[in-house]
Amino acid sequence: MAVPSAAIQPRPSIFSRILSRWSESRNALGFGFMLPAAALLLVFLTYPLGLGVWLGFTDARIGRPGIFIGVENYEYLWSDAVFWLSVFNTLLYTISASILKFALGLWLALILNQNLPFKSFFRAIVLLPWVVPTVLSAIAFWWIYDSQFSILSWALMEMGLIDHRINFLGDPENARASVIAANVWRGIPFVAITLLAGLQTIPQSLYEAATLDGASRWQLFRYVTLPLLTPIIAITMTFSVLFTFTDFQLIYVLTRGGPVNATHLMATLSFQRGISGGQLGEGAAIAVAMIPFLLAAILFSYFGLQRRKWQQGGGD
Repeated sequence: MAVPSAAIQPRPSIFSRILSRWSESRNALGFGFMLPAAALLLVFLTYPLGLGVWLGFTDARIGRPGIFIGVENYEYLWSDAVFWLSVFNTLLYTISASILKFALGLWLALILNQNLPFKSFFRAIVLLPWVVPTVLSAIAFWWIYDSQFSILSWALMEMGLIDHRINFLGDPENARASVIAANVWRGIPFVAITLLAGLQTIPQSLYEAATLDGASRWQLFRYVTLPLLTPIIAITMTFSVLFTFTDFQLIYVLTRGGPVNATHLMATLSFQRGISGGQLGEGAAIAVAMIPFLLAAILFSYFGLQRRKWQQGGGD
């Protein structure tokens, strides 16, 4: 007896079965949602990064494409005293500001985590330095540090602490300290609010149990708060270091890298050489030289977070 043609169904191909199984997977849905973001990153980050690396191997100038010269730009930077000064300034700026932001931010987060009156209002106020545009913050500090009309110098003189105005931005050491202070003021809210969010996730039952066991306030912080907060600290400080290391606007508005290159960071020197000076190849080489430092910070956090004992406060 003949079999009706409607009852005969072709066997789906291997490609169709894979596509059907992929479409039913939750991973496929997530991958689909990530595609637009991946495309934007590819266009606006990967391409500029690749172009910058290429320019670092050329003698390109503004208005002229340039030719391939190999590592000549990097050989020049190796013997450039100003470049190494900018590396020192960048490391000093990043390490000092990051340590201060962490210490003050953690202290502020612990205070805001207490049962304070109007704590929601204070938490909102703390965010103001972070949400204000960097340029506006820099202009405010530029006025605070003004050599003749500094309100900070005036206040210190009125209190009898100093007898003459401080040259905040004209002296190399004062300028370094001043820009670090401005960066710390701006970065504390980010660290404080992020760590505060981490503190909110720690169960109160752990503190109650430790208190019943006779733990002091320091022991509560050392053996309960700090171990559970460590992963959040690692992520927060990684972002803080990256933001600080690549800081440009604050330095450019306040000092332009002066006096005598005392506050030039790698980012500002790259802009000065590449854009203001027209040496695109040299400026790109300085920017590319920042990548190893940034990768080191990212890898330190990444591999640290993979160590479960380290996350839990153990010795590993």
